[in-house]
Amino acid sequence: MEKIIARINELARKHKTIGLTEEETLERAELRRQYLDNFKRNFRVQLDSITLVDGDDSIKH
Repeated sequence: MEKIIARINELARKHKTIGLTEEETLERAELRRQYLDNFKRNFRVQLDSITLVDGDDSIKH
């Protein structure tokens, strides 16, 4: 994941300075998709592991 973030940042810096080629633009889009998919998956795992305890100590999932 760190390599993906580093590459996204590298492409962002290049985009701001000299611009991206069509190939780099496609690469950036794919890397962003991978990053977001991973983020959503990790967030879902965190949400699924939350246990709520009601006032009467009953557990709700």
